[in-house]
Amino acid sequence: MGNPQEPHFLKPLLPGFHNGVTIPLSFFSQHIQGKTNGKKWKLRSDASDQTWKVIQEGRRLTEGWKDFTTAHDLRIGDILIFKHEGDMVFHVTPFGLSCCEIQFTHPHSIKEEADVDDTHSFSFDYCFLAEVTASNIHEDKLYLPVEATTCTALNKQCKEIILVNKEGNSWTGSLRYSEADDMYYIRKGWKKFCEENNCNIGDLFVFNVVRDRNTTPLMCVCPERKECAELLIKHLSRMNGDIASSSRVI
Repeated sequence: MGNPQEPHFLKPLLPGFHNGVTIPLSFFSQHIQGKTNGKKWKLRSDASDQTWKVIQEGRRLTEGWKDFTTAHDLRIGDILIFKHEGDMVFHVTPFGLSCCEIQFTHPHSIKEEADVDDTHSFSFDYCFLAEVTASNIHEDKLYLPVEATTCTALNKQCKEIILVNKEGNSWTGSLRYSEADDMYYIRKGWKKFCEENNCNIGDLFVFNVVRDRNTTPLMCVCPERKECAELLIKHLSRMNGDIASSSRVI
């Protein structure tokens, strides 16, 4: 990471990160506020010789930030380290879900994956980050973000949801909707999923909520749409074939 004495901060990317990112208060107070007249950051990375200009509004990076994230194909769950090199120039190093530094041949734009098996028409409606906490394990209850109410793969008539891990194994949970909170939540099945996937408190999962015309909604642990679709096809083949019994159902 270069000189450890250079000011730097770490930022995990959460749902909605394309719209802007907040500068940590301690870093802002020590290195930005009152110490520079600059309101325009210059972001660099090892992916390219290009410099991206991003506007700072208060403690947020706004205009130009989306261009940087798109060029680097950044995703929910990635972690960025911003290193201040002086004169409002920041070197940004991205790490993926594996906690390994992301290697680039060159920055590229996010492209929608269209080469999914033609026999299935999956709807990839919503992606979100879930954290394993002591309370949601104890209560066996995971709330989905409020934005999930706009996901067309879910509706108030849905009573079940299937959680699919990266190996294609599945766990069925009870899906409920709280009128008081205006939120969906998984009432049973979350604890079993965490236990059998050897989860620890603080672990993060990126879930894609997916549904085709004929199945119960699924939450797939996978940030890649193409890879997620392949897991779902594997899951469906298990459910319809001789190895269906290998799927773990509550």
